Order: sequence, then structure tokens, then C-alpha cells
Amino acid sequence: MFMLAWGKKSAFKSWNNADVFVVSERLVSSIHATLATIVGFIIATASSDVMSDRLTKEFVWFGAPYMAFDIYAMYLSNYHSQKVKGHKAYRKHSLLTIKLFLLRHPLLVVHHMVLLTVFMTGVGGDFFIGCFFMAEFSTPFVSLGNVLIQLGLEDSWLHRVNGVMVLLSFLTCRILLFPYMYWVYGQQYIIPFHKVPFHLPLHCNLANLSILAPQIYLFVQLCHKPYRLYLRQTRSKGQLAHKDGSKTD
Repeated sequence: MFMLAWGKKSAFKSWNNADVFVVSERLVSSIHATLATIVGFIIATASSDVMSDRLTKEFVWFGAPYMAFDIYAMYLSNYHSQKVKGHKAYRKHSLLTIKLFLLRHPLLVVHHMVLLTVFMTGVGGDFFIGCFFMAEFSTPFVSLGNVLIQLGLEDSWLHRVNGVMVLLSFLTCRILLFPYMYWVYGQQYIIPFHKVPFHLPLHCNLANLSILAPQIYLFVQLCHKPYRLYLRQTRSKGQLAHKDGSKTD
């Protein structure tokens, strides 16, 4: 954040405090997501027993404090963004601003709390924890998309390519990840894929479902953005064509 604060005084003089905090939080999130993805891949591929191997101890010392920090960083980003917009409730920090933040970003907060209180404590086989770390693969692309929009580059080719990567990474590492874990479990214990859920405790299936459901919801929301953009572009082209036709007449 200090680096971006310095940048605001030099190259980004038009940026306000909200811009600095938002981009700083996105940058730190991207760095952590990259490290988590690498560690998750190493753990998932190195696990010989998906239910008993313990390989995440070292990363916990880095990941757990980060999750707590990122919740605070997200709160600061939300606080300064709303303050810049002139909302009266955001004149100073209070229990109300914390409540409004929780209501505005419930899924993100729950996601971080789950990782902080469950996965980081080593519950279950580390193979599964490694897979959940790999779910962070989509975060740098999501963050880059938000930064490009903030820089006014939403119509650039980079933003379009990044949008495709957001959808592909989110689909692969946050949704298809779950059937992949079930498949690996079935391969180890020689269980047909469609019978794996019936060999797992009910609470495991419910926990996975509770995590998967919001990911599907977020993916649908991500798909709506390019669809809405396509509709806007189609309408604008139609209006231009109509105007050109009217001039010709």
C-alpha cells in the first residue's frame, strides 16, 4: 500500500484514496493467490494418500495470517470507495461501516473465514486442502480485470482476453475442481465415480456442496457481464446503423 501511495503522488496523481486501497488490495491478493496455487499444485500432486497425508504445515504460517489481513484490507477498500462516493455513513470507522461491509460482501467474507478456520487448520487430507488452494488460480485474473476497469481500459483487447481467462480459470479451478476431487478419491479406493458421494460421510458432502453452491452463483454472475456487454454493443451498432439509414433516406 505504501508503494501505491507513493505512486499516487507521482505517476497516478488523479487517483484518490479509494483507488490506492482497491489496487493495493488486489495486488496483494494476486500475489497470495499465485503462491497458494503453486503450493496447492505441489501438495495435490505429491499426496500419495488423499485422506492421511499432511503437507500444508509450513504454508499455514503464511496463509492463515494473510486471510485475516485480507478481510481487513477488503474492509478498508470498501470503506474508502464508499467514502469517496459521499455516503454519510462512511465519514468515520464504526460498527455501522463494518456491518455494511459484511452485508455488501458476504460471500467473500465467508470464503475467507472458511479458509481461515477450517482448511488452514489441517482438517481432512491435505490433498483436498491443496486442491482448495488451487482454487485461488482465478484470483489474479479477477483482480486484473477490476484494475483495468479502474484504469478505463474496459474496452481494450487485454480486458477481453483477461475476461476469457477469468471464466476458464473460475470454471476449472472453482467448479470442476469438486468432481475432480471425488474422482481422485474413487481412483484411490477403487470406487466408481458416481458412487463416491455415498462412501463419504454426509457432513463431507454437505460441506463441499455449501462451498460449491456460491462458486456456481459467482460463475453465473461472471457470465452475465460479457453477455450484457454483448447486448450493449449490439444495441449501439443497431442504433448507428439506424441513424446511417435515416441519413441516407
